[in-house]
Amino acid sequence: MLLLVGLGNPGPESANHRHNAGAMAIDAIAARHGFGHFRSRFHGKTATGTLDGEQIIALKPETFMNASGEAVAAAVRFYKLSLDDVLVVHDDIDLAPGKIKVKQGGGDGGHNGLRSIDSHLGPDYRRLRIGVGHPGHKDEVADYVLKNFSKAEQAWLDPLIAAIAKEADLLVTDEARFLTRVALLLAPPKPKAPSDEGERGV
Repeated sequence: MLLLVGLGNPGPESANHRHNAGAMAIDAIAARHGFGHFRSRFHGKTATGTLDGEQIIALKPETFMNASGEAVAAAVRFYKLSLDDVLVVHDDIDLAPGKIKVKQGGGDGGHNGLRSIDSHLGPDYRRLRIGVGHPGHKDEVADYVLKNFSKAEQAWLDPLIAAIAKEADLLVTDEARFLTRVALLLAPPKPKAPSDEGERGV
C-alpha cells in the first residue's frame, strides 16, 4: 500500500495557487487512473485506487498547509504504514518552474507543509518535488506561493501535471524511469533528418 499525499490549501479560492501544485497532481492521478470519489477522512479528502497493481490511498489534507502533518499522521497510524510507504507531492520554490525531482528524506526547505509532516512523523518519507520557481526575494515567498499560476505558467504546468498522471504507475516501481518518461513526454526527441540517398551511418 502507498499513501500518496498531495499538499495544498482547501477551498476553491486556493485551487490554482502555486502552493497547491501537489494537490493538483493528486487530482490528475486519481482521475487518470480511475480512483474512487474523494471523501472526507483523516482531516482531509481521500480516494482509493491502484497503480501498477498496488493499492493507493490518495490524500489531500484539508487542515491548511501548516497543519498538513495532522492528516498525514492520522492516515499513517490507521494503515500502520512505514515512511517508505508515504509519498508526498508538493510545490518547491527551489526548483526551476516545471522541473521535478524525487527524493527520500531531507530538510523541509522552508515548506510549512513538510515542516508539519516532519514534526509528526520525522523526515524520512518520499517526496515528489514540483518546481514552481522563486520570486527572487525571501520576503516575497509567502505571497508568491499563495497566488494563482499565471497564464504563462499554465503553458508548462498543464502538460507537466498530465505527464505526471500518465506515468504515475512508475512511482510505485521505478522512480528513475518515471522521471525519464515524464521528461520525454514534455520534450520528445526530435526526429532525425533523412540522410542523403546512398549515405550510410553508424
